[in-house]
Amino acid sequence: MHDTVKSPFEILADYERSSLAHAAASTSNQTAAASLWRGVGFRVGSHHLVSSLTEVSEILSFPVVTRVPGACDWLLGVASLRGNLIPLVDLNGFLSGEATSLADSSRVLLVRQSGGNVGLLVDEVVGQRNFSADQRTQAPAPTGEAIERYVVEHFTHGDTHWGRFSIAALVRANEFAQAAA
Repeated sequence: MHDTVKSPFEILADYERSSLAHAAASTSNQTAAASLWRGVGFRVGSHHLVSSLTEVSEILSFPVVTRVPGACDWLLGVASLRGNLIPLVDLNGFLSGEATSLADSSRVLLVRQSGGNVGLLVDEVVGQRNFSADQRTQAPAPTGEAIERYVVEHFTHGDTHWGRFSIAALVRANEFAQAAA
């Protein structure tokens, strides 16, 4: 079998075809990635929730907390984070009145609000989640749970139903700002 020798021009033309094919595939992948909604997935009680990456500043282990006298039970107290006092809220306690049982998987979502940062205790953080438009679903039948006020969209991934939880709506809620018992 005899291999033909390519001229320098033919080699450059092959490189160009290969490069253009790669660029087209890359643009297609970027377009697909841009159509994904991205968020931080977490669990509160039996609810699988996801909040926008822009709403969560940091994910922390449970810090040392100092109770605040006269505060609601769901306001666990304040914690010092790099010299700043951060109020720490039991999200499940706030939403359902049931205290979160601390476990190794418990985490604190650090979020911004108008007066500074606040920490939200959740049962578990499951990492970044990406959802495409075809994973959007209709809202399940209302159950009357307080959490429904803050879930603005619904997704299904496999067998798991995810609610897009609006932290911005939570921190704007009057009852969230009223932590005195």
